[in-house]
Amino acid sequence: MPNSRPRPRRGARSGAGAVGRDRLVSRSLQSAEHCLSAQDFGTAYAHYLLVLSLAPELKDDVKETFQYTLFRWAEELDALNRTQDLLGCYEQALELFPDDEVICNSMGEHLFRMGFRDEAAGYFHKAVKLNPDFNDAKENFYRVANWLVERWHFIMLNDTKRNTIYNAAIQDAVCLGSKSVLDIGAGTGILSMFAKKAGAHSVYACELSKTMYELACDVVAANKMETGIKLLHMKSLDIEIPKHIPERVSLVVTETVDAGLFGEGIVESLIHAWEHLLLQPKTRGENGNCEKYGKVIPASAVLYGMAVECAEIRRHHRVCTKDVAGICLPTNVKFQSPACSSVDTEETVEPYTTEKMSRVPGGYLALTECFEIMTVDFNNLQELKSLATKKSGKIGIPVIKEGILDAIVVWFVLQLDDEHSLSTSPSEETCWEQAVYPVHDLADYWIKSGDQVMMEVSCQDCYLRIQNISVFSSEHEMDVGKDFSKDKDLFSLGSEAELCSALANLQTSKPDAMEQTCILESTEIALLNDNLYHESFKMAMRKVLSSLTPEKLCQAMDTHCQNNEMSCGSGQSNSEESIPEPFYVLDVSEGFSILPIIAGTLGQVKPYSSVEKDQHRITLDLISEANHFPKETLEFWLRHVEDESAVLQRPKSDKLWSIIILDVIEPSGLIQQEIMEKAAISRCLLQSGGKIFPQYVLMFGLLVESQTLVEESAVQGTERTLGLNIAPFINQFQVPIRVFLDLSSLPCIPLSKPVELLRLDLMTPYLNTSNREVKVHICKSGQVTAIPFWYHMYLDDEIRLDTSSEASHWKQAAVVLDNPIQVEMGEELVLSVQHHKSNVSITVKQ
Repeated sequence: MPNSRPRPRRGARSGAGAVGRDRLVSRSLQSAEHCLSAQDFGTAYAHYLLVLSLAPELKDDVKETFQYTLFRWAEELDALNRTQDLLGCYEQALELFPDDEVICNSMGEHLFRMGFRDEAAGYFHKAVKLNPDFNDAKENFYRVANWLVERWHFIMLNDTKRNTIYNAAIQDAVCLGSKSVLDIGAGTGILSMFAKKAGAHSVYACELSKTMYELACDVVAANKMETGIKLLHMKSLDIEIPKHIPERVSLVVTETVDAGLFGEGIVESLIHAWEHLLLQPKTRGENGNCEKYGKVIPASAVLYGMAVECAEIRRHHRVCTKDVAGICLPTNVKFQSPACSSVDTEETVEPYTTEKMSRVPGGYLALTECFEIMTVDFNNLQELKSLATKKSGKIGIPVIKEGILDAIVVWFVLQLDDEHSLSTSPSEETCWEQAVYPVHDLADYWIKSGDQVMMEVSCQDCYLRIQNISVFSSEHEMDVGKDFSKDKDLFSLGSEAELCSALANLQTSKPDAMEQTCILESTEIALLNDNLYHESFKMAMRKVLSSLTPEKLCQAMDTHCQNNEMSCGSGQSNSEESIPEPFYVLDVSEGFSILPIIAGTLGQVKPYSSVEKDQHRITLDLISEANHFPKETLEFWLRHVEDESAVLQRPKSDKLWSIIILDVIEPSGLIQQEIMEKAAISRCLLQSGGKIFPQYVLMFGLLVESQTLVEESAVQGTERTLGLNIAPFINQFQVPIRVFLDLSSLPCIPLSKPVELLRLDLMTPYLNTSNREVKVHICKSGQVTAIPFWYHMYLDDEIRLDTSSEASHWKQAAVVLDNPIQVEMGEELVLSVQHHKSNVSITVKQ
């Protein structure tokens, strides 16, 4: 803690007022110091506020101590859930120190923990701008930059075809007389600038995101159009005439469409625009100047779909195993991904996920022809209004190829006007991803030629919803897609075998067992499907526990296995054999994990889970019950600790952990934040011979040439944006790290073999180095544009998990270079690898 107490400086003022002020400042400084010694941070903070308000000239002297006091007081307020007071303290601090990058970064960290990601990203960005070498702020900013400027902005701005077609449609409309234009969801303002260049007299643009609005202001000014384009920081739904724009406009341009077309609220915003902001539409056959009538670009859209088999989608959205490393998953537990959850759930979530199907690992197989789902006319107000209220329609599509029905993939053709259109089809070279509706709740996912895939389509909550997907079999003339947990569906069965199958689905470990639907993230479902992961942990845990008490453990394991075999399906519990001291195993994995239950099968073990969500705890209890563990065997550790941040502590005052399982790698491909600090605490909590899993991690990388990664990371010059100067402004928000990559399907050319970049040793930290230089041998000539990386996680020296394997729930990440480096085969390149906290930076030494 800083402890130097500055002396008040005397200003030029004289007299009793100045003397009194100096005395008060001096007393307040003494009181603040006394409060800090007593750890009364709230009172100390108040004293420092008084000092700085009375004597602003002391800012430099007390800055370090003030920061320390603020941060400690903020921690207390956070623990007490006094959110408003906490934010108020930071606002006061930033009024006093508006250019302090440390306070900005800390404010961002608190906002991020509270869920205010946009706001947090803004503070991290400001901290980086104030001090580009501030590593903590850089790491925070890289992690949340997507919430400030989403990555698709870069991809779309680099899509020359998309820009050219939009520009042509806007030019034609303006030339035909649509001279007053409103751009809804302006982003960088590119469509507004197209309109202005085309000759529009009045251009208005609204953008809700503060960051994007400020970015658009800079872009428009740099292109010398600030006098011709009026930017509004607001929703289009809040625009009023004449308060914000003087009169109704003749043209609305927008690209507020997501992969599922409606997800960004285009229907609601266009209904409002037609009612309040646009001139009346031209009626069919009517002639006259277009300036007197209203129109929208895009004019209309057609949605298309296709049923597909895709193993990658399946493993992320459907639990495909009934047994995970010897743990039975009971039939009364139903796992769903958020994309499969019902419209009735409390949270409004998109009823689909998105994939670039042309790059999905392992590819996909089309099981049906492409079919039309619906058409929407954006220039027809009544049609837009009827969309949300229209009853769901049924569609039946013939199957043309046999396979496993995994998803309905959806895309659209955006008809900008009579001549210009854009397709987001997976067969097109496009910046767009496709909407993916995973199929679930079928009794049999295998379909064959002649079957019909049935579905209901609606536009509820302004989302395209595809629900109640089922299969009508030509052989049995029955619907095999219904939920067989409902008795009435049993009467539709066509054969004895199918009846047996349905009855088996009804079976649970107990006749009156409760049913539980458990919503898991797609990465959690992929993890549950990864049997190698769970078998590896089981083997590694068994080895550690065997080494602690070999004989006793073997006896206990033999007894447990015998009991499990005897009680399979019978509901009998294990015989109670009292072994005095259990092994304590703590799993602090992020999200849903069944590793504690697996640990419970390894003898006299007391497993602790750190899952947070109630539905996850209920699910783990049901799985324990189905596998004949007494309910009290599994402890939920967060119920025993007052603060989630204190999850790493002794199981009991006189006990230590035998095994602590840490999450080292995020599903995105990055190293978890503060993992080495967690490892340091964990080592102090282990009994003699106890282990942390993983024990160490090796990071690997290779040099690649990938134009795709370059275009997804930064806007490339002015040519892609048709001469408009946008790149320097949006590229301020580029980050050198790309996450959630699939190296197996990433378009790239390897220029080297994989090399070890870094070692993270959780058990023996003296083997770690924070700075390393690595020589890489070039095996193919080309341009190095990126360095993808992944990890080998060693549970011990023999048991290893590879985060780049096809079955892994982890994705990979890559460092994208600012400037490509030309290399020739046979050369060597030296990489400088730095590890700071959780941030790894990789630079090429020239």
